[in-house]
This record gives sequence, structure tokens and C-alpha cells, in this order.
Amino acid sequence: METVKETTAHLSSLGIGHRNPGCYVNGSWRGSGRLVTSVDPSNNQVIAEVVEASIDDYKEGVQGCFEASKIWMKVPAPKRGEIVRQIGVALRDNLYDFGKLLSEEMGKIPSEGIGEIQEVIDMCDYAVGLSRQLNGKVVPSERPDHVMMEMWNPLGIVGVITAFNFPCAVLGWNACIALVCGNCVVWKGAPTTPLVTIAMTKIVTHVLEKNNLPGAIFTSFCGGAEIGEAIARDTRIPLVSFTGSSKVGLRVQQIVHERFGKCLMELSGNNAIIVMDDADIKLTVRSVLFASVGTAGQRCTTCRRLLIHESIYQAVLDQLIVVYKQEKIWNPLVMDSLLAPLHTPISKENFIKGIEVIKSQGGKILFGGSAIESQGNYVQPTIIEISPTAPVVKEELFAPVLYIMKFQTLDEAIEMNNSVPQGLSSSIFTQKPETIFKWLGPFGSDCGIVNVNIPTNGAEIGGAFGGEKATGGGREAGSDSWKQYMRRSTCTINYGSELPLAQGINFG
Repeated sequence: METVKETTAHLSSLGIGHRNPGCYVNGSWRGSGRLVTSVDPSNNQVIAEVVEASIDDYKEGVQGCFEASKIWMKVPAPKRGEIVRQIGVALRDNLYDFGKLLSEEMGKIPSEGIGEIQEVIDMCDYAVGLSRQLNGKVVPSERPDHVMMEMWNPLGIVGVITAFNFPCAVLGWNACIALVCGNCVVWKGAPTTPLVTIAMTKIVTHVLEKNNLPGAIFTSFCGGAEIGEAIARDTRIPLVSFTGSSKVGLRVQQIVHERFGKCLMELSGNNAIIVMDDADIKLTVRSVLFASVGTAGQRCTTCRRLLIHESIYQAVLDQLIVVYKQEKIWNPLVMDSLLAPLHTPISKENFIKGIEVIKSQGGKILFGGSAIESQGNYVQPTIIEISPTAPVVKEELFAPVLYIMKFQTLDEAIEMNNSVPQGLSSSIFTQKPETIFKWLGPFGSDCGIVNVNIPTNGAEIGGAFGGEKATGGGREAGSDSWKQYMRRSTCTINYGSELPLAQGINFG
């Protein structure tokens, strides 16, 4: 094993050492599971070591969280919002160091690492306002001297299982809303980003403890599939939010539903950008570059299919190849690059195998297509011309691989967009109102995110984030997503002396 690197300043400031206990249980740090290493994808050198959670750690942690939920649910929602506001302040104080850690451990370029922490800060701000707006309704009753209304109460505990590509932001989408709604949080971070899990937990629990609240309100575990399965099976956790592949998500959903729990699924994407014949080509090319190459293609909202009207096909392709050629490979000394490494050596191997499958199905490589010789997990951003009927087009290869295809009519393009099992994000580039509104309507895109003249990625927190079909159907972050984290009761109050029944029923 490589020796652990000397702890740098940004790690020390976040309380990260050479070896770290990987779970926060009932207000204290521990870990009695496996010893794992956190690795920098840009050079595959060890950053630090972490002792993961065992099942015994899990059992004790969730019981402590369950007891803490009895305290947290009693705290008024605006007061809960004040705690989340303080979490946002603490994240602001650690923005640069935390962003640098996230960039180093996940493999994002520095601006994306800092941007991800900023997204959690923004979610804190959003949740603070929401804490005073968890409103029910007063519903007109058909019976005299009766009032109907809705009451919203906490679920108790929300389980959050996050993926490596957004090791902090997705936690923020869920935890900020869950906390102001009166729920405790049990979090299992990705096994390959344990330092992000530890750093985030230290920031949140410090705020809780400073306010004389149980640290167990926010309970976290670094661990593998056995911890995730324990969360899925635990009847003390009414809602499980899972982010990951459709295959694993389906298994989690089955386990949770078997115990009549609720799921919030954010699964695979296979997103398309449609380029109409009236599109602004310069704007389109810039958008496609960010959407297809950003985060090395490891976003669920990455553009994987580019559908171009046949009349401008070559013009768009030529300009796209020019900007691809200009893209710099990221390293810690290059701050203006876009292309980061893949997260693990296995990801790099999957890219190489995926290219061979693509070629076997008739894919023609127009740019890239190879791994890059280096210590890190770098691959070339790749453009491939392929038939929309090739089976591989319906699958998600989590790498910077872009399929390009021609179309003749808008209806044909929409059909191609909707032809894959996934349904997360989609975008069209056009100037025509009639095209835009057909795209947004019932016979347009079947995705949860439907954009016009912007990329498939880069969603704002104010809108509900999520997709349809094999993407899972969940919604996180803004709009009315908060309702998934609460229990709704329809309440009827009779303030009169008679007992009239609904629908005019009379039992005499």
C-alpha cells in the first residue's frame, strides 16, 4: 500500500487526519469496520485512511437517532430553520477548504468542488425560508358546522444514501429540507468519498452541539452496501432517499416497499440535446461542451446523446470538434480546464470496455476514444457517430462519451429523445415558439427536466429535481419537494351538536 500523504492545511482545518473514524454514532466518532483509503483520482495517491462503520455501529447509531428524533420533532419549525441557517454559515466559513477537499477526493475541477459546497449553502438558505412556510390547507366542508384542514407532521427519520459524483450536494438537497421538516437524518455517503462524509458531518454536528441539541440528530456512516441495505430494511426509517444506478435503485425500492416504507429515487440519466435547424450554433456548441465533458461525464444530467437537424449537422459537428480539441486536462495547477479524471481506475476500465462495445455496434469514433497514459484516471472526451437503434445508445456509460445522430423533423427528434428507458433531463435549441411549446407539452419530452436553449445539466435548486421512467420518479430540492419529507393528515372538526354525514348518508 502507498504511504498516506502528509496531511495538508485544508484537511487539518476540517478535522481530517491520517486515520479517521468513519461514523458518527450517538454524538461520538467511532468505526469498527474495515480500514479503507481515500484516493485522489488525479494521481491515484492515498489522501487518508478511514475506519468504516460495522453493522453494530449502525444499530447503535440508528437507535440514538431514533431517540433524538423525539426531541427534534418538538422543536418549532422556524427554530429548526435557525439551526439550518447556522449550518449554512459554518459551510460558508469552510467553503474554500471543503471545496478543495471535495475536488481532491472526488476528482472534480476546483471550481466545481467549491460550487458543490455553495449549492449546499444555497439549500440551507432555501430551507430557512421554507421553515416558515410548511403550510397546510383549509378545505371547505360539505357538512354544516364542520371544518376540514390539512396538517403536516414530521416522518421521524429520513435515510439518505448518496453517490460519489455529488458526494455533498445531494445530501444537502435532502438533509436541509428533512431537518426543517422536523426529521433526523441518517446518511450513508459513497464508499469512495469518505472524507467528504466526515467533513460534512463534523460541520453539521458542531452546530447541533453548540445549540445544546443531540448530535445524533445527524447520524452518518462511511460504509459499503451492507450499511445501505440496513437502511433500506430499517422500519424506523419511513423514507429512504437513494441516488445511484437504476439497477441498485430498483433493489433498494423493492426492499423499502416490502416494509411499506417510502422511497425517493434519483437514478440513471441518458440525456439528449436536440439541435433544430434554427438553433444558435455558437450557443449550442458551448452548451454541449459543458454538458458532455463537465465532471468527466459523471453527472446524471450529462448530455450523452446529441440529436442534430440534418441541415446543420456538419456545421455543428465541425465547431464541436474544434472546442473539444481546445479542452485542457485538469491538474491542480490548471484552474481553467473542464476535463477532470474519472473517479476510479475501474471507471477508466469501464470506459475502455465501453468503447469496444460501441465500435462492435457500428459506432464511428470522430474524436477521442482512448484512455490517457497518466498516473490518474484520465480518458479522452469522445464523440461517436452512431445509429439511434444501436442497443448501447439506450445504456448509460458514466464517462465523457457523446453519441451524435441526425434527424429530419421535430417529431422524429422527440421520438428519439423519448426512446430510452431513462427520463431525467433533456434540452432543445431553437428560436421558434411553436417548437418550444410542443417540446414542453404532453407530446414533447418525457423527462422530468425539460430545457430550452440551455444544457441538460446545471439545475437550479428552486425547481424540483428528478426524472421519470428508470430515473425513478423522485423529486428533490425546490418547488413542493418538501411534502415528501412530511406526513399529511386530513383533519375534520365538528364544532356543532349534530352529526351530519358526507354524501347525504342518513342512518336514521
